Amino acid sequence: MHPHPALTLRDQTTLIATAHALADAAAPVTLAGFRSPALFADTKTETGFDPVTEADRGAERAMRALLAELRPLDAIIGEEYGESDGSSGLTWVLDPIDGTRGYISGTPTWGTLIAVSDARGPLFGLIDQPWTGERFAGGFGEATLLHAQTRQTLRTKGNTALDQAILFTTFPEIGTPQDRAAFGRVAAQCRLTRYGMDCYAYALVAAGQVDLVIEAGLNAYDIAAPIAVIQAAGGIVTDWQGGPAHHGGQVIAAGNTTLHGAALRLLAAG
Repeated sequence: MHPHPALTLRDQTTLIATAHALADAAAPVTLAGFRSPALFADTKTETGFDPVTEADRGAERAMRALLAELRPLDAIIGEEYGESDGSSGLTWVLDPIDGTRGYISGTPTWGTLIAVSDARGPLFGLIDQPWTGERFAGGFGEATLLHAQTRQTLRTKGNTALDQAILFTTFPEIGTPQDRAAFGRVAAQCRLTRYGMDCYAYALVAAGQVDLVIEAGLNAYDIAAPIAVIQAAGGIVTDWQGGPAHHGGQVIAAGNTTLHGAALRLLAAG
């Protein structure tokens, strides 16, 4: 990505409005398929089950069409249709349905992930759950939950003790055997470990309900928006070495730096 000049307040306002417009464009497509008897899930891989639905594809097409109209100079990285080059130095990182396994199961823990990033990482992001009507937004000085015509400030938990922490990951069989062992060291110290929430777990970190999310094998489109939202709410998201996580891979999200540091030490202890 090319560098871009410093964003003005007007630029920031435009990018925020664009992100919300993208979420508004995706929601009718995803809601039309959710809990529908006509929903069909194909698989992306010959081995195993990596589901994709027409709602995934259609929602991303709707967002890309809107970006072509509103932000034609920006690049795009999307789960279903890959990368499109741009010249502005800004990139939209889109996951139309994060948590397709949950989506086809009827659980309301999937979401549409939208982030706008520069070369250093995400600047603003949305985790949108249209079935529950919750939209978690973060970046450019705001961290808010929009729900039922209300606007609440998002703030991560202040708990710094692992033995009081709630930990989430999506799959019990996280990553490689080494990844699983590292996760197990953290889980053994936490008060409660839960599974299967996809992007909604990251939203709950931002909302102060969950202390930690630890995952592996992520793509950029899985994590860019959660990074923006959690960091804006006062939390921290890195890779397992404490470095930038916006390219994916091994990711840890924490409500505060003290808890993050304690978990990192356990991840590295093997």
